[in-house]
Amino acid sequence: MTLSLVQAMAAFEPELPLAVGYSGGADSTALLLACAQKWPGQVSAVHVHHGLQDAADDFEVHCRKVCAALGVPLTVLKMDARHAPGQSPEDAARRARYKAFEALSLMDKEPVAIRSIAIAHHADDQIETLLLALSRGSGLPGLSAMPQSWARGDLRYHRPLLRVSGADILRWLADQGAAFVTDPSNANERYTRNRIRAQLLPALAQCFPQFLDTFARSSAHAAQAQALLLEVAAQDLAQVGVPPRIKLLQALSLPRLANVLRHWLQSYHQATPSTAQLEELMRQIGACRTRGHALHLKVAQGFCERRGTELHWYNPGLFSPPNPPKCP
Repeated sequence: MTLSLVQAMAAFEPELPLAVGYSGGADSTALLLACAQKWPGQVSAVHVHHGLQDAADDFEVHCRKVCAALGVPLTVLKMDARHAPGQSPEDAARRARYKAFEALSLMDKEPVAIRSIAIAHHADDQIETLLLALSRGSGLPGLSAMPQSWARGDLRYHRPLLRVSGADILRWLADQGAAFVTDPSNANERYTRNRIRAQLLPALAQCFPQFLDTFARSSAHAAQAQALLLEVAAQDLAQVGVPPRIKLLQALSLPRLANVLRHWLQSYHQATPSTAQLEELMRQIGACRTRGHALHLKVAQGFCERRGTELHWYNPGLFSPPNPPKCP
């Protein structure tokens, strides 16, 4: 069920010192203020200057003023968040933010290294992420939406407001008399997430008043199922080996074969196959029953191929593979 901001912050106990991702917007302002109140002297802020809008410099000025008034140290990191061809602007900005957070952990400016980072995603963001995943036909990883906390490198990331509605955050900010900036791009309905926020969420609230709770519960069920699939995939991968042996892959049921292939490609090569690529790879693995049967298939940014008794993946942009060998 959704929580109030006060309830969510009472339950939030990160390892200190803590850095808060601070854009100057309503959500990150509430998170920064609440954390600074709870742990005075143990909280800093990090502002990522994407440089994508004319107002970006004004956002930085606002963040500096607020942090100075709070007595909270602020680090401003300027990142190139321009998106590559075929990449969404939102994904490019998200990747730039995480690069900035990782850079923060390597800095020597703090007396004690930052151990935790808090990000201000809230319950409405969680539902938007779920609806985006549904619109793309995502599997369990996408339907699991955003995790409450996770580790990446030497940092532990947290989303303490993930069960707090955007409306509750705005009410809390009004009670605090806190000022924040509004990103004009949030009103641009050219972006799918903004259309969901402006058009779909109000309609869902009318039809299903408790949808923030019920949809979040579905995401939690998907996350639990995905965790179980990862356990099974790890066990199966231990049996088939790395790189996987084709004969042992053929002994798996189709669901387990798909599961272990996804896990191998993602965990060892950071490659995510499309549904069509994975289905064709499975078909070719099933057909690969004679010594002379070759297998060479585009998968994600690289290729899967048969080398002897094993299945390999390579990215030709990173290195040139040997000539496809004749099967013994």
